[in-house]
Amino acid sequence: MASELSSQFLDYLRQKNYLAAVDDDAAGQAGPDRARDKLWERTELSAVEFADEAARFFGVGRVSLQDMMSAEPLVAAFSQRFLRETVVFPYRIAGEGETVLAVADPTDEAAQRAAQIVLGAGVVIKIATSEDLAVVLNQRLDESQADATADVVAQPREDDIESLRDLASGAPVVRAVNDLLEKAVELRASDIHIEPFPAGLAVRLRIDGLLRPVAAPAGVLPQAVISRIKIIANLNIAERRLPQDGAARLRAGRTDIDIRVAIMPTQHGESAVIRILPKDRGLLVVEKLGFSQPDEIKLRRLLKLPHGMIVITGPTGSGKTTTLATILSILNEPVRKILTIEDPVEYEIPGVNQSQIKPAIGLTFAAALRSFVRQDPDVIMVGEIRDSETAHVAVHAALTGHLVLTTLHTETAAAAVPRMLDLGVEGYLLRSVLRAVIAQRLVRQLCERCKSPRSLGEADFVEDPRLAAFGFRPGETLHEPCGCERCGGTGYRGRLGVFELLELSNDLRELIGEKTDGLKIDEAAIRAGMTTMLDDGIAKCRAGLTSPAEILRVTTMR
Repeated sequence: MASELSSQFLDYLRQKNYLAAVDDDAAGQAGPDRARDKLWERTELSAVEFADEAARFFGVGRVSLQDMMSAEPLVAAFSQRFLRETVVFPYRIAGEGETVLAVADPTDEAAQRAAQIVLGAGVVIKIATSEDLAVVLNQRLDESQADATADVVAQPREDDIESLRDLASGAPVVRAVNDLLEKAVELRASDIHIEPFPAGLAVRLRIDGLLRPVAAPAGVLPQAVISRIKIIANLNIAERRLPQDGAARLRAGRTDIDIRVAIMPTQHGESAVIRILPKDRGLLVVEKLGFSQPDEIKLRRLLKLPHGMIVITGPTGSGKTTTLATILSILNEPVRKILTIEDPVEYEIPGVNQSQIKPAIGLTFAAALRSFVRQDPDVIMVGEIRDSETAHVAVHAALTGHLVLTTLHTETAAAAVPRMLDLGVEGYLLRSVLRAVIAQRLVRQLCERCKSPRSLGEADFVEDPRLAAFGFRPGETLHEPCGCERCGGTGYRGRLGVFELLELSNDLRELIGEKTDGLKIDEAAIRAGMTTMLDDGIAKCRAGLTSPAEILRVTTMR
């Protein structure tokens, strides 16, 4: 972005107050990492607004997703890595013969020159949104890969570890695994599932909480793909009989990510699950979580308490870590010392002392907690209470004047109380330290581009009687998913939380005994005005954020 025109465009964005405040403060301090940033991510504009402003400033045409999807793609002449990293899409307009390069960042002159060398002179530059380019690239590159003919590769013997290591380090396998990681990052996947079957590898991505099949790497051996993943995660490629767990930090396209790898032997080979933990998730703000206004007011009041324990509950993958990290970012002030012990460290928060457990050397949650209290902290965050020892140390840390934040695996907020008692915490101690429990689930958010309003009719209530139980009435307008290119035909894009916040009042504390029934606490909290996850989800349905089907998928009636 060294050209004069690029500088003029940045000045134009700055004058219009479109540059993000953090970016504007860092002006003049750009280093090599800064130069690799996507320009539209450095602004406060939406993808469509940025594309419109860029087209207006540079005087070039805009192109829509429909135009790109209907054109003849020219992706075969480029590497997938180049197209994904530069976010450009070359195509030819049918019937006109005009060659077009659709770009998201018009200031990336190096990418444009490289494309012109391949495509020849007379390439027309047009601007598309980054989201539209990601959609068309994923679809066209998948088709290109499926059409490619796979070279015949000699099958290595089961005991030929060195041949397998050489194969896994070869360019085709390295490129296939890198492309799979980059594709997963672009599609906002949280996990990659690579599963062996007699017909070959099956690959699925978990996107917005649901698995979606994608094309498996073509032209490479399944064993070589798994071995490559093991090499990345520093695992033993010769061990195929036992489960293995590993981790790595790498760069996928332009994004820094941490991955957690779990290898499991199965009947037809080894299965791999890769958990993707992006490092550049942006600012953690409580408004983006989806708390209702009354619950947000309660939460902010609770965070002003000097000591006690706040517990977040929910199953694996329900967003507990994100909520914890957001709470820490609220508490993160120079006057407070914050210590965390996590497994793994998913969000890196500047100013917070974060540690990761290492059971192999004895650094467990309980061992770290004992050391924490000698570090003079104000706030302690424990990633998860898994055993009795950790529960006792956490409770005593809260008793001695610290604010302790932690998570549990329970179905409802009230169920956290009997769970803590089951872990051996005495009832009188729990009454003293427990301040609040937040239970949450994640639901898919309706795609803003294609969701459509629909009035409920009598037939809807006959088909699903639960709608009436939820409080919906005939004639009420709800939004339903339709499906478009942007959301991959699912009708949903992104996720948001549904919450219930149980604040421990004096009356509720009286119910905590050695054999407390979570159901009684739940009923008493609801009578006192607690909004359940189901109520919160119904409110989000009425606001057009999600659908009743999604609420029913993750919550139950009580």
